[in-house]
Amino acid sequence: MSSRRQFIKQSAIAGAGLSMLPNTTFGMVSNTQKDILKVGLIGVGLRGTNHLNNVLNREDVLVTAICDIDPNRITLALDNISKKGKKKPKVFSKDEYDYRNLLELEEVDAVIISTPWLWHTRMAKDAMLAGKYTGLEVSAANTMEECWDLVNTHEQTGTHMMILENVNYRRDILAVLNMVKQDIFGELVHFRCGYQHDLRFVKLNDGKSAYGKGVEFGDKGISESAWRTQHSLLRNADVYPTHGVGPIATMCDINRGNRFSSITSNATKAIGLHNYIVKHGGKEHPNAKLKFKQGDVITSTIETTNGETIIVTHDCNLPRPYSLGFRVQGANGLWEKDGDRMYIEGQSEPHRWDDSKEWLEKYDHPLWKKYGEHATGAGHGGMDFFVIHAFIESAKRNIAPPMDAYDAAAWSAITPLSELSIENNGEPQDFPDFTRGMWVKRKPYNWMKDSY
Repeated sequence: MSSRRQFIKQSAIAGAGLSMLPNTTFGMVSNTQKDILKVGLIGVGLRGTNHLNNVLNREDVLVTAICDIDPNRITLALDNISKKGKKKPKVFSKDEYDYRNLLELEEVDAVIISTPWLWHTRMAKDAMLAGKYTGLEVSAANTMEECWDLVNTHEQTGTHMMILENVNYRRDILAVLNMVKQDIFGELVHFRCGYQHDLRFVKLNDGKSAYGKGVEFGDKGISESAWRTQHSLLRNADVYPTHGVGPIATMCDINRGNRFSSITSNATKAIGLHNYIVKHGGKEHPNAKLKFKQGDVITSTIETTNGETIIVTHDCNLPRPYSLGFRVQGANGLWEKDGDRMYIEGQSEPHRWDDSKEWLEKYDHPLWKKYGEHATGAGHGGMDFFVIHAFIESAKRNIAPPMDAYDAAAWSAITPLSELSIENNGEPQDFPDFTRGMWVKRKPYNWMKDSY
């Protein structure tokens, strides 16, 4: 941990982070550079607290304000800040809209938003309108209108927004991206990804039952069960696509020479949450009488303008081990995360899989190879170090982040489009062009540049 703090301190002084920074969006540029970034956090629940702890380890960040309607989370956040010997920030917890008062503070340069999904876009819009560099947790938007709101507000204000998709910085993902950029797989053809994670204990949790055996949500739930489960009750859609599709979109240069063109989606029956409630709460429990709308497994197929296909799977309501189900396939070979296997024509034994370990070590991304030790303890296997570092360094320079408002809109649009496709028996739905044609001219972000 001390090694990470020392690195951050040194890198800030040296103007660190340039390897994570893209060209400015559509020519927007600012010569502004801040030595100390003043940050406000909107939402300090489990995810927000993780971000708080990471920024508290930086010498180039000052937390000047926090906001949450849960007094217990405010107390915990203030305690963490105090333990770091940092100055107490201003607190906003009066009501759900008190965050707008935080946004009025001159002593806030940037905000990190980690709140329930329905608040993401409206808070991000308000933040950009207030001129605050905005970091937004996933997913960024719930509806097509919200996707456009993010893009339109960014273009209206010139204020940047970064979707905080940490999986893009996972070590194996960046190693495979390295292989993609070095053309190891050849011309890219097909991808698979998704969010396959048994979240029944998260969605049904009253804070009183034994771990993994709660059957309450909404007003009786705690943490994510207080808000996330309602989406499963009311929506039949892939409501959480960005962990899977974000890394794939980066590999095939979506919004930067390529774009999503259409999507078809199908859903299975919905039995997983009901069965879980019956098993742990009994057939007579009130929640056992509810009819959940979200299919237990939702499968979407996306086509791109460059001719690739991407299969995206959402599977959170059935028993299973965690997997994002990655597959990257090109003319010369492929990588599959499930099974941790690789095959490269001419280098692998014909018709036999290689263990991907040696390949991933050989093509370990320069960022991880050089600075992986500094990410230890940052959360999610170190990914959170890199995503927050990219956000902070982009905000200090007031330039476009690696994953911007156009990416946030395109990736999040999978939710409303999958919902519409499922409602219409798998009918194809066209993706809007959120860049308004500029994807043809936008240059891919150079993820491979190692200069910090």
